[in-house]
Amino acid sequence: MKTGYPVIKVRAATLPRAWEKSVIECWRKGISIKTEYDRPDGTPSKDCTMIIEITHPFREPRLHRAFPAGLADLEIYRQEVLYGIHDTWINPEEGKWEYTYHERIFNYRTPGVKKPIDQLDFVIEKLTQTPYSRRAQAVTWKCWLDPKFDDPPCLQRLWFRIVEDELYLNVHLRSNDAFKAAFMNMFVFTELQKIIAEKISRKRSRKIKVGKYVHIADSYHIYGTYFEDFAGFLKSIQSRSFKERTWTSSFARPFFEEARQKLQGEKHER
Repeated sequence: MKTGYPVIKVRAATLPRAWEKSVIECWRKGISIKTEYDRPDGTPSKDCTMIIEITHPFREPRLHRAFPAGLADLEIYRQEVLYGIHDTWINPEEGKWEYTYHERIFNYRTPGVKKPIDQLDFVIEKLTQTPYSRRAQAVTWKCWLDPKFDDPPCLQRLWFRIVEDELYLNVHLRSNDAFKAAFMNMFVFTELQKIIAEKISRKRSRKIKVGKYVHIADSYHIYGTYFEDFAGFLKSIQSRSFKERTWTSSFARPFFEEARQKLQGEKHER
């Protein structure tokens, strides 16, 4: 009997707990399906549509030890998305990066329009004036450009709304590497959520807190090439307590500072 393509929802208070639950549910309930990146004899991915609801995204612990990169790499990624430190690497004509999320969100360019659009300026202004608006969103997709790219943006849309003085954020991705990218994505998007809440607070002269974060991935997948690594992750879940599987923000702070110093050195070298 056909089972179809599963739609799975998980809910948790904290970011590491929600991510952990999501990848386990994808592993258990996802279907086996090929991707455009597989070798002909490769193992199909585990795949599903995933909705992750995080009720308190800044409650500690905020970091999961099993995310694939180091803490310094996470800070570099945060600065890429929020501050565009690597936007200068965009140059598809020379075989370099085709886009960054920062460039698409903060400097969105369209044919025939000279000035790039900072989409979050609109979000902040709109929610300052009309906090219940349903129009406060930013998009990344360029239908005249992205279908031609080998690696088009996975992130598609950010949607913000204020409810009872809390800023909610829904993030929609067409595709999301559950095991090796999703945690970093969620960490950085919640950082953006916090920044937007703070800016709206200043403009409204009224405290706007960070509310729920919802992460929606049309294709949430664990690649077949990662299955061995994922087996090790599952063993760690069984052998370690949740505290032993996570870090607090205070633990990570020195590593983030080290990454910032490294980036500062790169800037001076240029």
